[in-house]
Amino acid sequence: MKTAPARSSGLPSLRMRTLRFTAWRSIVTRILFVNVLALMVFAGGLFYLENFRARLLETREIELLRQGEIIATFLNRLPPAEGVDAVREFSTSRGTRVRLYDAEGTRIADNWANPAVSRFQLEDPTTAGFRRQSAIAIDRLVDLITGKSDLPPLVRPQTDNRAAWPEADAAARTGEPQTFGRQTKDRLVVLHAAIPLERNRPNGNYPVVMLEVDTPDVIDLVRRERGTSFLVFLGALAFSLVLSLYLARIIVAPLRQLARAAHRVRLGRAREVVIPRLPNRRDEIGGLARALGDMTTTLRQRIDATEAFAADVAHELKNPLASLRSAVETLGRVRDEATHRKLLALIDDDVRRIDRLISDISAASRLEAELSRTRLQAVDVGALVASIASAMTAAQRLPEEMKLTVDVPRHPAIVAADPDRLAQVVNNLLDNALSFSPPGGTVSLTVTRRGGSVDLTVEDEGPGVPPEARLSVFERFYSERPSAEDYGRHSGLGLSIVRAIVEALDGQIMVTDRMDGRPGARFVVTLPTL
Repeated sequence: MKTAPARSSGLPSLRMRTLRFTAWRSIVTRILFVNVLALMVFAGGLFYLENFRARLLETREIELLRQGEIIATFLNRLPPAEGVDAVREFSTSRGTRVRLYDAEGTRIADNWANPAVSRFQLEDPTTAGFRRQSAIAIDRLVDLITGKSDLPPLVRPQTDNRAAWPEADAAARTGEPQTFGRQTKDRLVVLHAAIPLERNRPNGNYPVVMLEVDTPDVIDLVRRERGTSFLVFLGALAFSLVLSLYLARIIVAPLRQLARAAHRVRLGRAREVVIPRLPNRRDEIGGLARALGDMTTTLRQRIDATEAFAADVAHELKNPLASLRSAVETLGRVRDEATHRKLLALIDDDVRRIDRLISDISAASRLEAELSRTRLQAVDVGALVASIASAMTAAQRLPEEMKLTVDVPRHPAIVAADPDRLAQVVNNLLDNALSFSPPGGTVSLTVTRRGGSVDLTVEDEGPGVPPEARLSVFERFYSERPSAEDYGRHSGLGLSIVRAIVEALDGQIMVTDRMDGRPGARFVVTLPTL
């Protein structure tokens, strides 16, 4: 036993009734991401300060080494006893500590031992205030992010001799200057430089002078710049967030309103949906809102036109069908041969009329879709009109000795059109003019160039079109026909097709009285030139 597949009811599913916006793909998220990404690039510049600090420390280390070499050169020229006194009296504005170790590694002089010498003071980081503690925390975070390794900690030895300082011991053994950096608990860098003296080496080691200096100015400068940059970053971040929210409000909110309105139109609620037109917006979103509003209005008009067209089709088909049914019902009861033939002729006319109606209705219903796919090309209206008139005359399609005159310009009258559709316009207008003209009458075709347009004029000698009907003649199934014309010969769609084609070509069509004062109608089609 097979289960029949479920049929769709044709109504939108419940899942499609709600319009949702994905958070990660929303314009709001993208605006925030772009703005914050730019700020992150700016924040990355904060880490440039680490390179700046490294270069400052490197420069300060070279300075200390040069200063140590100068002191060593000075001490080499003095007797050892005078050199010891000179070191004890040495003082600088930065509080540089100078120690002198003999060849055995014993400290024999230290300028910090002299109370008169300026010196820096190490602070206990556990007693530092909030600003220093936060600065230390930020230093640790930056070092962690940049992957920078910490310097060895500064540990004061209980016995201050050369062996307690690896750089001093290396300088004594190798005779080459040595530098080294250490870090205090509050992240301050202390630089050391050990320079050997050119003296006797009783045990194979040189006497060494070692300089030690703190760099609080470098660290404070970096911290100040980092703090200033961080404050600027916070201000820019706040401004960026406010700007992003503002952009989201003026861009995303109206777009979502328009999307919801369009979604409701798609669900078949076009009549009850009001598209926000945003008249105060003079930007692209305002243009989009007004375009959507115009599109919805056009959609409603087309829906109304489709409904009216369907009603007109039903009305036009009912008349021949009613006549056909009456004739068929009567045909079975009639015994008179003449009446029988008349009924058969009536049935044949009704069938032909229904066939014409169906053909014209099918052509009219496909016209709009075909026009939207038509590719325009350059067409000479004068040559096209002359060709159609010549073919009609050669095929003897002019009824009852009627005349057809053609007046076209010598120079080409070029417009952008589809040749087949433009020919359909000319044929429909000619057919309409011939049907209204009396026997022996004249139909005139005229093509003129006027500025940036081309006028195609068709004049007949019929009764003309009264002013109150000059708009109605272009409506579908307009039924004001000549009294002598066979009923049902025309479907009333010819002029409506002409108007649809002309408007699709950005042209205009109108009907007036003849310019010479004689009776008749004058149809004028105006198309823009290339």
